[in-house]
Amino acid sequence: MPRVSAFYGIVIWMYHDDHNPPHFHASYGEHWAVYGIDGPALLAGSFPARARRMVEEWGLATFR
Repeated sequence: MPRVSAFYGIVIWMYHDDHNPPHFHASYGEHWAVYGIDGPALLAGSFPARARRMVEEWGLATFR
């Protein structure tokens, strides 16, 4: 997995030639999620609320 970032037990990764729409993957313990880059909006999976907010903040800071 091409790991992009890791913080507070959350791991973020992206694949070079992955399907559309542009997105990144995140995992936290047994939880996983896929977030769209435009937003970032949760596309699939689920995260605890606090971890979800941190991933969304990371996405906004990284892709804006």
